[in-house]
Amino acid sequence: MKKPRHSSGRVIVVGAGIGGLAAALRLAHRGYDVTVLDRQSVPGGKMRQVNGVDAGPTVLTMLDVFETLFGDVDEALSDHVTLIPQDILARHWWPDSGPLDLYPDRMASAEAIGAFAGGTAKAEFLSFADRAARLFDGFRDPMMLQPEPKLSALTAHVMKHPSLIRDMGVGQTFKRLLENSFTDPRLRQLFGRYATYVGGSPDRSPALLSLIWDAEARGVWCVKGGMSALAKSIATLITAKGGTLRLGAEVQKINVEQEEVSGVTLTSGERLYADHVVFNGDPRALALGLLGPATANIASITTKRARSHSANVWSFCATPSKIDLVHHNVFFCDPGKNEFAEIERGFIPSDPTLYVCAEDRGQNADVPETERFEIIMNTPPLTQRAAQPEDYEICHTRTFPTLRRFGLSFSPEPGRDALTTAKSFDALFPGSAGSLYGQTPHGMTAGLERPTARTQIKGLYLAGGGAHPGAGVPMAALSGGHAAEAIVTDRTSTSRFRQTATHGGISTESVVTENVPYRSLDS
Repeated sequence: MKKPRHSSGRVIVVGAGIGGLAAALRLAHRGYDVTVLDRQSVPGGKMRQVNGVDAGPTVLTMLDVFETLFGDVDEALSDHVTLIPQDILARHWWPDSGPLDLYPDRMASAEAIGAFAGGTAKAEFLSFADRAARLFDGFRDPMMLQPEPKLSALTAHVMKHPSLIRDMGVGQTFKRLLENSFTDPRLRQLFGRYATYVGGSPDRSPALLSLIWDAEARGVWCVKGGMSALAKSIATLITAKGGTLRLGAEVQKINVEQEEVSGVTLTSGERLYADHVVFNGDPRALALGLLGPATANIASITTKRARSHSANVWSFCATPSKIDLVHHNVFFCDPGKNEFAEIERGFIPSDPTLYVCAEDRGQNADVPETERFEIIMNTPPLTQRAAQPEDYEICHTRTFPTLRRFGLSFSPEPGRDALTTAKSFDALFPGSAGSLYGQTPHGMTAGLERPTARTQIKGLYLAGGGAHPGAGVPMAALSGGHAAEAIVTDRTSTSRFRQTATHGGISTESVVTENVPYRSLDS
């Protein structure tokens, strides 16, 4: 049932990624006149498909974030999407060993690591996992769930919980923490991979990022129909609650009058009015002036900080060779080599680690002969590129011969239309330089340097993986919640001010907000 419309205000959400959708759903439920605009033909942003295959995120973690999102709008997540818990988090191979499975059960993972690398490795893992869990619990509320985290507040929080100082490994890189945590270089390599979940290198990311392991260790779920099905279900709910979704509508400019947002102009020339605009794109696009000169002072830090990693992503259907795959599979390069050093120098890794998602595995259904696959290789963003052509042949030869050495081959191998590169991502997500995760996570204070929901322009808010709290589907969804709450809070504060001002003699005409339907300025 649609909620009755009232005078909460008109909101335009630019971009139908998970951050924008999460903001729009909450606002539509609360009676705001919400319109979501996206230049693509389907919602989801990076939760996209190519050739009917997921070409972005492949599983759901931090399930409580999405249960809360749906619960906040009086819905149940399970009524809208079918989730399939994964018994195996991921299966890992090395050139001379493997596979090693890790599980959502800590002791099951410990036993598997013990069988793989010995009793010392088992004990080291349990110590590392305990530490990651303490960090996740210690920083979830004051950092991830805090809309505008401050260094002073975080410092005070840590001082109240001094054990976090030791766990954080202050001054250590993630790589150094792993060297001190694991004797076996393969395990250092495995857990160092979690820095790539936010587009970083373990060589330069802070040790604090070890908490990402715990986020995944708490459970992984497949969404029936792919991750894009989650985006579509949220979009459907937005319209059911009175919101509007306009696809194929590209925003050319965010309009600002007297330092206050007034709406947007589409590439078609149509102008749309809004009291509030949520920008769910890469904030760097604003700083580069891609949405007009009036917003070029927003998120200026994004032009001063290095960009996070990009990727070569293959999305295709094929029949694989007889190798025992699960949904998540990781094929590591030689532990003695450092692919991240090549990425830092601006090169596509010559001996890369490859993530292979076998999308039809782990679905509680028979696996078809022709399966859907997504393969991801970390690469540098365009801002960091050396003079190396990013052509199909290089990408192909760094991927499929590498997998064949592990015994994994595909028939047929994919063609050019199955490949998305950094240049492709930059075209899909303007201003990103092909980076999939916004700013780099490198440096101790990197998490505090992301733009937050509120901006200097009244009525303009940010959401998405480029804004706080950061990259990944759960983090982007949380950013949408921060943006929605900021709008509600700011509008409530303004309304109270206006009511008080009215008693002071200001004319009611200037302070009363009418319940006017959403309209085009050209109408």
